[in-house]
Amino acid sequence: MIDTLLARLWIERRIAWRFLAENPLQGLLIGIAIAVGTAVIIFITSIMHGLQQNTINKTLGSQAHIKLEAARLYNRLPQTLAASRPLLLETPRSQPLRRIDSWQLLVQELDRVEGLTAVSPLVSGPALVQRGRATASVVVNGIDPERYRKIVNLPQHMEQGNYRIQSEDALIGSELAQDLGVQPGDTLSLLAGDGRSARVRIAGIFSMGIQELDSRQLYVDLKQAQTLLNLAGGVTVLEVRIGEIFTARDWAARLARLTGLYSRNWMDNNSQLLNALRSQSMTTQMIRTFVGLVVALGIASVLAVSVVQRTREVGILRAMGSSREQILRVFLLQGAMLGAIGAVFGMLGGYGLVHLFNNLGSRLFYVAVQPEVTLAALLTAIGAGVVAAALPARRASRYDPAVAIRYV
Repeated sequence: MIDTLLARLWIERRIAWRFLAENPLQGLLIGIAIAVGTAVIIFITSIMHGLQQNTINKTLGSQAHIKLEAARLYNRLPQTLAASRPLLLETPRSQPLRRIDSWQLLVQELDRVEGLTAVSPLVSGPALVQRGRATASVVVNGIDPERYRKIVNLPQHMEQGNYRIQSEDALIGSELAQDLGVQPGDTLSLLAGDGRSARVRIAGIFSMGIQELDSRQLYVDLKQAQTLLNLAGGVTVLEVRIGEIFTARDWAARLARLTGLYSRNWMDNNSQLLNALRSQSMTTQMIRTFVGLVVALGIASVLAVSVVQRTREVGILRAMGSSREQILRVFLLQGAMLGAIGAVFGMLGGYGLVHLFNNLGSRLFYVAVQPEVTLAALLTAIGAGVVAAALPARRASRYDPAVAIRYV
């Protein structure tokens, strides 16, 4: 039975190919249209994907996906007073630096949670930095170098010096270094609250390409920051990186329940960026849909004409014993062939456009063609061909053999 089915499909494919070969100009024109549509789908999708990845890497490459902090402070009134006199106006409490104790145990527990790719303790707080007569307000970040590089890849952003944080070593941003007039090997004085101070030696200068970070961020050893900010033994933040970045909200809520800490995630902190990414994805889908529709209409028009031109041949095939299902499959195969042939050349064109963009364009970011994009474009073209061929094929399969043979 299987051999019989394969033999029938082989015959139907040969008939479909014969119909295409008898009018090569018509097939060539629709093939070019399909190729252009496929190339546009691959190129636009790859450009949008590359733009999204570049935006995500620049934005999330400089921050954690999730931040866990000590529980926030809220105003609390005695129950009797709160029940009798509800507050009409409430001033929120200030949020001083608060420490997370027993953070080592939390880090060990989070390391074992599947789905988290990195966990790093952080001590962060404000300070003043002095170099001669120059003074600047900075954010001091005490880090574990090996863990933190999995959250923010500082080594790849080093502009001068080395990624080294040991004892009195410090890393500073490029704009801060320019404002202070320093370079690797120079020393700085740090002043924090309550008269606490420290001297650090610049081991390296980084450039993240974000002014706020390059002009205010300073990285030192974890223990040195704990001493400077009067947080001996504690940390202020546990930074977390996850595998699926768009599940950050769910992960933040889950980690808050697991640890009892206050959680923040990049999606809430960057709502405008998230809306822009969603708009780009929606635009890409709309472009793919309209291009696929144009390809389908082109194939449908060609096959509709082909059915009229092949009326006598269809009548002869029906008179020779071909069933309606076989005639239907002939024209469906013809549509699939048109889609596949055009898609193959379209894929070559799409890769060529991407190559030109990467090598001859402005080179703002690198674009890579994802295998799933190529496969989706191929399936879209073939699917459009089959769907577009359905109506003409159904019409051809319903021809009466006697009437069709007499058709001129």
